[in-house]
Amino acid sequence: MTDLGRTLHTYFRSSASYRVRIALNLKGLDAKHVPVHLSRVGGEQFRPDFRALNPQSLVPVFADGPLVLTQSLAILEYLDERHPAPPLLPASIEGRARARQIALAVACDIHPLNNLRVLKYLTGALQLAEASKSAWALHWIGLGLEAIETQVRETHVPGEFCIGSRPTIADCCLVPQLFNARRFSVDLAPYPTLLAIDDACQRLPAFVDAHPDRQPDAE
Repeated sequence: MTDLGRTLHTYFRSSASYRVRIALNLKGLDAKHVPVHLSRVGGEQFRPDFRALNPQSLVPVFADGPLVLTQSLAILEYLDERHPAPPLLPASIEGRARARQIALAVACDIHPLNNLRVLKYLTGALQLAEASKSAWALHWIGLGLEAIETQVRETHVPGEFCIGSRPTIADCCLVPQLFNARRFSVDLAPYPTLLAIDDACQRLPAFVDAHPDRQPDAE
């Protein structure tokens, strides 16, 4: 589909940007990708021109014509309402609630605690050692994935994905978090249900093409 003025300010390793890239691919939507390097020259997200787009100095930032949106879940919901097919939420009210439950568990409970700015604060202002920083990340990632593994297993809906037979916002959030967990050398063996979902997602071009290693700004 032709890019109709859509722009995604992104960073290849950003979990939140990764979610939006997956969603755009699932929808078959093009967008101009504008890389924002989060570490180079002190972090390009702190430049005045970027802060004018997002005062939080975070990626992603998604622009659709004159509309500028931040926060990945708001962007995913916007894309789903603006471009309903294929849907990113299940048909049933129960399924939609469960998909949002998983997405929020990742985006609100796990990811913020191992975000780059939090980890930098731990080793910078709080002067924690690298080992302590890693232990912090491992603890919160493991705690969160354990809960999601239990929830998905106990409320299983037949199908390969988090909620049934097609990917939803839950999968858009889970897959980047598992990528992030691997970067921190988290042992994922205790989460076989989540690994099976990740395997199913990685067989879809929408997920493969959104992978950080396949982005133009990948290092």
